[in-house]
Amino acid sequence: MKNPICDMLGIEFPLVAFSHCRDVVAAVSKAGGMGVFGGVNCTPETLEEELSWIDDHVDGKPYGLDIIVPNKVEGKGEQIDVDTTLAMIPEEHKQFSKDIMARHGVDPGDLEELRREHAVGADNLRGGNAGALLEVAFRHPIKLIANALGIPPQVMTDMGREHGVPVAALIGTKEHAMSQVAAGVDILIAVGGEAGGHTGDVATMVLIPEVCNALRDMGDDTPVLAAGGIATGAQMAAAMAMGASGVWCGSVWLTTAEAETNPVVKEKMLNATSRDTVRARSRTGKPSRQLRSPWTDAWEAEDAPTPLAMPLQSLVAEPPLRSIDKLSQGDNQGAKDLATYWVGQGVGLMNQPMSTAQVVQGFKEDFITAYERLAANLED
Repeated sequence: MKNPICDMLGIEFPLVAFSHCRDVVAAVSKAGGMGVFGGVNCTPETLEEELSWIDDHVDGKPYGLDIIVPNKVEGKGEQIDVDTTLAMIPEEHKQFSKDIMARHGVDPGDLEELRREHAVGADNLRGGNAGALLEVAFRHPIKLIANALGIPPQVMTDMGREHGVPVAALIGTKEHAMSQVAAGVDILIAVGGEAGGHTGDVATMVLIPEVCNALRDMGDDTPVLAAGGIATGAQMAAAMAMGASGVWCGSVWLTTAEAETNPVVKEKMLNATSRDTVRARSRTGKPSRQLRSPWTDAWEAEDAPTPLAMPLQSLVAEPPLRSIDKLSQGDNQGAKDLATYWVGQGVGLMNQPMSTAQVVQGFKEDFITAYERLAANLED
């Protein structure tokens, strides 16, 4: 295909895949799309390892990197040590997590040690590792750098320009799009409320034409990638009919053979409907969509404590969820019940296990079928 996204990124098909799994990233790129590695939880050292592996397995095909440097977080830009950060978490929130686990027969173990280990992610969210992560990133042949929350920091934009790498940003409203265009981003990723992970509340079907029409009215040609609940080529065709130049997908890769998703959660996703997700602040402090389970239900109950600001809430939730994730892969039924992960409403369309290459091929075939179906309506 020939369109702005394919031309800008050097890819055959405008399907961009976000994944924390390097195997998925490489497989999508080799299949003609572009894999984008989610490096938010990486240290500079682990990011170097991951990107080096992708370099060796992507067969020279283009790939990208996504990190998070949000604009509004607790303690952003401050140098806060781990002990100080952990001391900011109320006992009420920590005890509530333990109580959920206890009610389901799950031994919480040493959550404080897990919290300490998870603190590196909190430092990333405050922007503490941003410069170092970018230095690592631009030592590799990435062809896209994306900031997942807020306007990309100036250092990201400057380094992107210096290395000839397009800078992308995720948005959830038309107003966000205008701010990002003013900041000089190269690609807008318009994420509808159906999406997994961090997401706003405007539906994809409304957000895409809102953003594309606003760009057209101001005479701006920044390409838009549509995201949010997209799991098929027909949806991709619909998004492009509304003005998008391609799509950005995350959830659809979680059930692929290459994905590192917990097998228990993967099976839950394959059996889930589009109604089996919940958008809540209880995992990170910002609204994010995840697979519904007794864990998410407990945090939505009236007696649940109010979620903390990012990144403190992630230090409340992620350690127990990591423990639950590990125990669920054994014989602990309570952990199996509680296990959850981020996923969008498109999970209702993810009904059978496939390889990453099969998913990409399915997108291509479904896109062509949808295009031909629409074209038939115009024939005499």
